[in-house]
Amino acid sequence: MTSNKYSRSKLHVKVGDTVKIISGDYKGQTGEIIKTFPKKQKVIVRNINMKTKHVRPTQEGQSGQIIKEEAPLASSNVMLYDKDQKIASRYRKQKINNGKYQRILIKLN
Repeated sequence: MTSNKYSRSKLHVKVGDTVKIISGDYKGQTGEIIKTFPKKQKVIVRNINMKTKHVRPTQEGQSGQIIKEEAPLASSNVMLYDKDQKIASRYRKQKINNGKYQRILIKLN
């Protein structure tokens, strides 16, 4: 997939957000975003979509390993989630007192 160098990639979630998986094999599970890839429109969610990686030994006398690590998910498959209210929702931006904007879940208001 090629991208235009003038187009701006933006995701609806940020690192540290709690999200709910809304489609795919992990539908219904929740987790925290640990990394985003805006150009590819993908995110990595902690302890979701774990893949097994076989690592060869790099030095003599060292044994190989089997490592489990998170693989990216399409960002369209995740939705912001509120742990307290247990609601997944889209968000809107609301201006606060100091002129900055804050993200607020639509279903909470």
